[in-house]
Amino acid sequence: MKVSLKLLLVFMMTSTLFAQSGTRLVGFDAKSIGRGGTSIGVFDGGELMMTNPAGLSFVNQSMLNVDFSMMFPALHFQNKLNNVDGDNNIFPLPSASYLRSCDCSDFTWGIGFFTAGGMGADYKLNHALFGTTKQEYHSKLALMQGGFSAAYKFNEHFSVGASLHMVYSMLEFSMPYSLNPLSMQGVANPMIGMTFGQMFAGTPPNGFGYDEVTAAAKMSDLTALGFNGKIGLAYKVDNKLSFGLSYTLPTSLTYTGGKATMDMTAQLNDAFGKAVMGWMMQNPGKTQAQAQAAIMTQFAQLGIDMSKGVVANYDLDVDLTFPASFGYGVSYKATDCLMLAADVEYLMWENAFDKMTLKMKGGNNANINKMMGGAAFNIDFPMNWKNSLMLKVGGEYLATKDLTVRLGYTFNSNPVPEATIFPIFPAIVENHIMAGLSYKVSAPLTINAAFEMALNNSLKASNPSLIANEYDGSTSALSTKLIHISCSYAF
Repeated sequence: MKVSLKLLLVFMMTSTLFAQSGTRLVGFDAKSIGRGGTSIGVFDGGELMMTNPAGLSFVNQSMLNVDFSMMFPALHFQNKLNNVDGDNNIFPLPSASYLRSCDCSDFTWGIGFFTAGGMGADYKLNHALFGTTKQEYHSKLALMQGGFSAAYKFNEHFSVGASLHMVYSMLEFSMPYSLNPLSMQGVANPMIGMTFGQMFAGTPPNGFGYDEVTAAAKMSDLTALGFNGKIGLAYKVDNKLSFGLSYTLPTSLTYTGGKATMDMTAQLNDAFGKAVMGWMMQNPGKTQAQAQAAIMTQFAQLGIDMSKGVVANYDLDVDLTFPASFGYGVSYKATDCLMLAADVEYLMWENAFDKMTLKMKGGNNANINKMMGGAAFNIDFPMNWKNSLMLKVGGEYLATKDLTVRLGYTFNSNPVPEATIFPIFPAIVENHIMAGLSYKVSAPLTINAAFEMALNNSLKASNPSLIANEYDGSTSALSTKLIHISCSYAF
């Protein structure tokens, strides 16, 4: 058992996930995925711990379920300097659950660990500031959760349930990171109170004329632990018709223990070059070497020692919240062989992904500390996601006494706005087509399989972008294919 848990944790820490509904997967088991991810009103397995724990009361047998999925994302990004595909990655998505049900009690319980969602991407892209040197664009947001779920059946029709889950998440990303110059609060000229931000944003010849300043940034080793709660109601009218309601609490996470590197070399070199050209225009006949020496002296008078460079390391914490959601589901057994189901979920991204707060501290470069106004500062990364509605429909047909076939479809309204779309957080897929089957190998053992395709969706960024100038009018695209396999063993 200890070995199994250790292996599960390894998967948790190494899986990079791609969003299917914002940062959340459409479903959590091959059985439900085959019918479009519907499960809130379908009471047939351990996945209910993630969707509607009240439904556990109506699963009439104890059950062990192990699910393993593989995701194959396809990404594309286009802007003025790039028209490229992202790396072809393959990502594992494990889940496992155990459900304990007994006819002698109205109380049902279960434990489970699930891949809940995430997103990520890898590119090598051109950036105007960095010339011909391609920059790394990388992200990884992984989210796992698991714990205890319980349900109580008041009568043969009605049940309530709840889940209390621990949430584990990891976060990292690397990319050119751009800021408004006015974020640089260090004082450049005490005589008039001019900050470095005002100098970098100011109109030449008194300023550099930048509307953003950019560093090559790398942020890693961020992990977070938190808790998530779910409550649900289940009503089984009869053996044909069932309803379910569920609510998932928001999850606030503080990622700690992170390390950040900010390299402003390219930006400072560009500013230095502009200053040299400006000095030579004001001093005709002088050589470039004289101009460089003069600008070095001016920078030194501002407190910038060029020999120390502008590469800083920081300790990093990040605050991020994952959304609350409401869900409603219904299932109807149209015939002895055919079951139809539908779910509606409302995900409240507006109250969660409005921003991501980066808390930098312990900066070890005197030049950057001078420009930023200290060794510690906070940055609010804008996200401004919109609430989204997810609609799922599907069905399953008992073809033989041992074989069940499934079809399903899910639509999720894209929560990512044009103002904050950028290529390494491409959580924009909307349409999902699924198919699956189950085969009963023996009385206790059933093998489930499903194929899921999230159709390609592209989104053109606004001009201007709230993230950085390089994304102005750019286009990000994402599609995914997933293979799901699970084994269910009934006791």
